[in-house]
Amino acid sequence: MSKKNYTIPLIVVTGLFFMWGFITSMNDILIPYLKKVFELNYFEAMLVQFSFFGAYFIGSVIYFIISAGKGDPIMRIGYKNGIIAGLLLSAFGLFLFYPAAAYKIYGIFLTALFILGLGFTLLQIAANPYVARLGPAETASSRLNLSQAFNSFGTTIAPVIGGYFVFHYFIKWGKPFLDKLGNPITLNSGETISAYGVQLPYVIFALIFVIMAVIIKVTKLPVINEEHEIPSGMGALRYKQLVYGMIAIFMYVGAEVSIGSILISFMGEKYSIPEMQAKSFLAFYWGGAMIGRFLGAISMSDINNAVKKYSMMFVVAIVVFLLIYTVVWIESDFNFSLNSVLPFIAFIVINFIAFILGKSLPARTLMIFALINVILLIIALNSTGQIALWSLLSIGLFNSIMWSNIFTLAIDGLGKYTSQGSSLLVMMILGGAVIPVIQGVVADKLGVHSSFLVPILSYFYLVYYGWKGFKKGKWKFN
Repeated sequence: MSKKNYTIPLIVVTGLFFMWGFITSMNDILIPYLKKVFELNYFEAMLVQFSFFGAYFIGSVIYFIISAGKGDPIMRIGYKNGIIAGLLLSAFGLFLFYPAAAYKIYGIFLTALFILGLGFTLLQIAANPYVARLGPAETASSRLNLSQAFNSFGTTIAPVIGGYFVFHYFIKWGKPFLDKLGNPITLNSGETISAYGVQLPYVIFALIFVIMAVIIKVTKLPVINEEHEIPSGMGALRYKQLVYGMIAIFMYVGAEVSIGSILISFMGEKYSIPEMQAKSFLAFYWGGAMIGRFLGAISMSDINNAVKKYSMMFVVAIVVFLLIYTVVWIESDFNFSLNSVLPFIAFIVINFIAFILGKSLPARTLMIFALINVILLIIALNSTGQIALWSLLSIGLFNSIMWSNIFTLAIDGLGKYTSQGSSLLVMMILGGAVIPVIQGVVADKLGVHSSFLVPILSYFYLVYYGWKGFKKGKWKFN
């Protein structure tokens, strides 16, 4: 199939990346909501991420066991059917938010998140290698960065749009929740909290997922299956770059989710910023990832003219930043000063320079970005005020290319074991379940500011993977 015929399927599948990015980022809104409703400590609130990302691990383990014993499921049913199954399972999990809020049972919320995570597991296993294989291997990182950029667009607008629905619009509907003393539960801003705050948004999201499943069903997607053999066994684990990449995915997802999950609480505790305003700042954390991924898609593309490439990156950086700022500005009733985000603009410039230093090489760029995040966390831990705040928010800029670069480096050269390797990488999204809980425990013991010690260790490992861990090799098992 010619390269030009991949455009429509790439657009369709990229829509999936947008939606699961949007829903995943909604967890950062859900955590402070549930923390208020159920009067949770940080550890208990982080069980939201434990349930959601733990499902990635359980689902991927099941997938791997089936793959090792019966042959790769995705290669049997095809990428298209795998994507549809993932969408429908995700929709079911989203629908469960309605009874969870109606009966005010935290366990049902966690169950709904677990089922949602299982659906996303199928989507990740099917969609990531599908995008990577929709064209030449040399530009796989560029395509995944482009799709992940729209994933980041979802994560960027979710705190703003989703936060508006949860903390402002639907939260006013219906009877307010009552605390243990029988008093209405309120936000920091004084507004009461009702079940409709999560019921109606998540039902709307569920319907969107069902509609997307129908669209995928009627859309003609090319069959990408270069291998006629459906492999069984555990052959993917012979590849060193994959095994080290599994640890890298664990560390990256854990660090990114952990930081994003606790930022609203950090801003409330350290700066007395209420939830409605804090979620606007959170948009820059996820929006930074979107900026970086769009730049990564251009940087690692097959554009050979350096002047053209860097000019495009410069223009895109400005346009995407203005998009993020405009959304936040409008949502905050036109009361969000451009002067307040000048530090973020400075970090965008640093991000641009880091791409130049990366020389369009996925491993080198990963190493540089991880090292910068180590530095940003050290600065945040040893400072206060605007310096600490914007150092943390700007980490998103340098998280940007990590998933795409790790994923493509890890599955490079796996051949018929590509889908199996993909399931193992998705399995290690478990980091998003484990590391936030660890940071939650540290926050309870040492304070939320000191808890940012936890993700530093993750980024140190990513420096190693971009330096040496990505190199191809195979173990010989007896």
